[in-house]
Amino acid sequence: MASQEIENLASALARLPGLGPRSARRAVLWLVKHRETALKQVLHALGAVQDKLVECHTCGNVDTQNPCSICADPKRDAKSICVVEDVADLWALDRARLFTGKYHVLGGRLSALDGVRPEDLAIDSLLGRVEEGGVDEVVLAMNATLEGQTTAHYIAERLEKRPVRITQLAHGLPVGGELDYLDEGTLAQALRARRPLS
Repeated sequence: MASQEIENLASALARLPGLGPRSARRAVLWLVKHRETALKQVLHALGAVQDKLVECHTCGNVDTQNPCSICADPKRDAKSICVVEDVADLWALDRARLFTGKYHVLGGRLSALDGVRPEDLAIDSLLGRVEEGGVDEVVLAMNATLEGQTTAHYIAERLEKRPVRITQLAHGLPVGGELDYLDEGTLAQALRARRPLS
């Protein structure tokens, strides 16, 4: 048995996504074994982030500066805004380095079951950014769930009368996917979004 402090650390790590109790204990053991180098670095990094962490007032990203590094980057195309459900989606898209515009984090998705209404999301601030002008395209990058698609349709309706092009991420067959392993919804979407070869 470890001391209460070590057990508390393992319990705290076990609450992180992707880590269960056993993985958390292994991580704690590794940190204890490397306490002179790795543990000090982790503690220093956590302390630095805790002191400087802020939410960007423009897009809703989490960073150590406000506006965030993406909004402050003059090389970004301010004419395109990619709308995502949460910060994890923004980070995933930006990691791919394929979208050169700016982002907007809604802070969730519409869900009648969970009681999430339009006013609970950052939809009005998105509309405000579009109203300011200079935005040519809004890319709706919601997850391919019922709630995500409901959110995308709601936002598209709200933007309908504004002079902006509304696009949505393509859905369908994943690269390397085999048809017999895909669910019916994915297959249906792939068939609806089919395009000519030449």
